[in-house]
Amino acid sequence: MQIRDLPYPDPGVPDARSGPRFLWWLGRNQLGGQLKSLAWGLLHFLSVCGLPFCVGLAVQAVVDRSGARLVQTGGLLLLCGVGIAVGDLMLHRTAVTNWITAAARVQQLLARRTAELGSALTRRVAAGEVVAVSTGDVEKIGWFVEAVSRFSAAALTVVAVCVALVVYQPALGVVVAVGVPALALAVLPLLPRATRRADTQREKAGRATELASDTVAGLRVLRGIGGEELFLNRYRRASQDVRTAAVRSARMWSLIAAVQVLLPGLLMIAVVWRGVHLAQEGRIAVGELVTVYSAVMLLTYPLQHFQEIAMAYSFSRPSARRAARVLSLERAMDSAGSREACQPAGDLYDPATGLLAPAGQLTAVVCGDPDAAGVLAERLGGHSAEEGASVLLGGVPLDELPLDSARTAVLVQDKDPVLLSGSLRELLDVPASGKVGAEEALTAAQCGDVLEALTQGSPTAADPMYARITERGRSLSGGQRQRLALARSLITDPQVLVLDEPTSAVDSHTEARIAEGLRELRAGRTTVVFTSSPLVLDRADRVVLVHEGEVVAVGLHRDLVHGDPRYRAVVTRETDEETAARNALPADEEPAVDVLADDVLADEARIGGARTEEARAQDMLAELEEIEETA
Repeated sequence: MQIRDLPYPDPGVPDARSGPRFLWWLGRNQLGGQLKSLAWGLLHFLSVCGLPFCVGLAVQAVVDRSGARLVQTGGLLLLCGVGIAVGDLMLHRTAVTNWITAAARVQQLLARRTAELGSALTRRVAAGEVVAVSTGDVEKIGWFVEAVSRFSAAALTVVAVCVALVVYQPALGVVVAVGVPALALAVLPLLPRATRRADTQREKAGRATELASDTVAGLRVLRGIGGEELFLNRYRRASQDVRTAAVRSARMWSLIAAVQVLLPGLLMIAVVWRGVHLAQEGRIAVGELVTVYSAVMLLTYPLQHFQEIAMAYSFSRPSARRAARVLSLERAMDSAGSREACQPAGDLYDPATGLLAPAGQLTAVVCGDPDAAGVLAERLGGHSAEEGASVLLGGVPLDELPLDSARTAVLVQDKDPVLLSGSLRELLDVPASGKVGAEEALTAAQCGDVLEALTQGSPTAADPMYARITERGRSLSGGQRQRLALARSLITDPQVLVLDEPTSAVDSHTEARIAEGLRELRAGRTTVVFTSSPLVLDRADRVVLVHEGEVVAVGLHRDLVHGDPRYRAVVTRETDEETAARNALPADEEPAVDVLADDVLADEARIGGARTEEARAQDMLAELEEIEETA
């Protein structure tokens, strides 16, 4: 695999049982690249360590006054120089390729798992941890994968040089052959402590990243409640903890580096002292002494890779453990499915709650618990985090379909949709049936003012479709982001569209127009809307009340407001005290209930419906933001 061939057609199925197993799996899947890097590394390191032998031969040729041998030695030096240059160039090239391809494989695996799990991922793993894994942790994992081949080449080079020295000059070669392994193993007692400190640093850095990510995501809310300073202080403490842990870790690694400088120096002194005595006794030639001394001096270069592999493993192990934890998460249902891919059509039915959404109709679902509504919406789309009876579409269980087929048939838009950065055209460039155009979708979602805001924010874009949208649409208000997300969902034109509170952040008049546009654009297609807005409910073909996990009432909005107290309590925001007081009325005063319902309906017609609590909160937040911008 070359960098130009990325991304992988199939990144494979990772071994996510543990961090070390995941690292081993990555290295095994890049065996070709590892072998290339090993080969070029051997050429480079052996060429470097061949210089002392050439220098020794040259010195001895000068002593013996042999011009022919001096010329031969010059040729060998030239050959070693070419080997060093070519080996270093290709080693760096293959090592970087291994690093990037390993990181790309991990990112593809994370992206695939995120797409499979959907919104269930953030309920099981913090969003900040996912960000940390897909950014900093990926680099650490790639570092270890590419360092393995260089370390292997360095280790084989050290063994080869020690053997060559023993054969070339046994009296000094034995000293080197015994001393070099001792140098390599001398730092082993320090590695466990260094590893623990590195793990602590990575954990603290991960927590700081999570805190920063969550704080940025909730910055608008924090400003509204005056909590910026509180969270800023928390991040300051977390940042200082990371700094302290990094300093402690660096001290240990600097100690290991100092040991690896000190011990080779001591070995060099021992070799020189022993060599001088042997030369004085006439047992070795001057050239042989120079060769052994130079070899010991240059062995410090490949020995440095022993420290690097220890550092790479120490830093990559917690990163691999976090990546393996994310990759080990599984959907409650099999993504491959037990049925062949198909596009079912018909009624949408949930046997767990008894909810039925007839084909081609707009069905509104009212839940007193917003969290329960979100869980039910995910179930209808086949994204349930728990095993249970499957939702049926046209009698076909969604859980038994391949994941791609299920998501093509049923699209779920949650209550907090995300807008990616880019132009508006790129945002709306999604897989779609082609029957609904961008203009139609934007009109139905009442995005006229959104287009004006985007155009004003991008003076160079004459066409609003080329206007830039910032990350997560932060330059837009909550209602504007919600309407753009709705337009994106409408463009896809799925067989079944499930919307969870699609108008909670807009004003009542806009909400009325959106409800009408949604009904017209989705005519003949199955649409399920989770809402408690009377404006949307009044335009639904069928309204379903779900209470404590099961359907308890079905009908039209006006009929349910008059006839079902539980429905009326949710829709009109009736308090428990008001319900108790009304239940205590005499039987002859019961028509007051109808009067109350009629008043509610009249108010809806007069002002376009009551705003939801979420809409009021969003309006207040928008006003505060405008005041901030003005200030």
